Amino acid sequence: MAAAPLLVILTGPSGAGKDTLAAALGSRPGSTIGFAVTATTRPPRQGETDGRDYHFVSEAEFQRMIGEGEMLEHAIVYGQHKGVPTSSVRRVLDEGKDVLLRTDVQGARFIKTRVPEALTVFVAPPSREEMERRLRDRDSDTESQVALRLKTAFAEMDAAAEFDHTVTNDDLERAAAEIEAIIARERERPGREKLPF
Repeated sequence: MAAAPLLVILTGPSGAGKDTLAAALGSRPGSTIGFAVTATTRPPRQGETDGRDYHFVSEAEFQRMIGEGEMLEHAIVYGQHKGVPTSSVRRVLDEGKDVLLRTDVQGARFIKTRVPEALTVFVAPPSREEMERRLRDRDSDTESQVALRLKTAFAEMDAAAEFDHTVTNDDLERAAAEIEAIIARERERPGREKLPF
């Protein structure tokens, strides 16, 4: 019998490369990973697609989803609402795939309190200098937004020990392979508790 799928939380500071790493994990041959699409009130960045990268929703729709208990977690991140609809998680689990969530440290902490069975992986940048370079190279944020992201990111680096595993994203292929191996080991771990979904 196949092992039950996992809820995998990929967390870490802005600039660590969570999105790039998640995309690499999802595209690897034989991948068992599916993605629960996050809802957000922020506008799409260039190249982002609604329903694939995020569910881009209005403030009113986001508040409705919270009020009706449709969110696994939600928070205000850099002045914008973000949250994970429970329906997005169930959809992937029902396909027999591991659910990969990309979230900030605040969101990862909250999900872990609600779903202790979740597997948490903290993605660390190779250095603080590289993290800052990545954030500045985005060209989608104002200088004040970059400054806020950097301040938050530096504080979040100190939270790595709170999570199950830490993977340094210094080489995309190596980091993806390391996370894939962590997931494979956890799937086969005896006595692992099933998810409450």
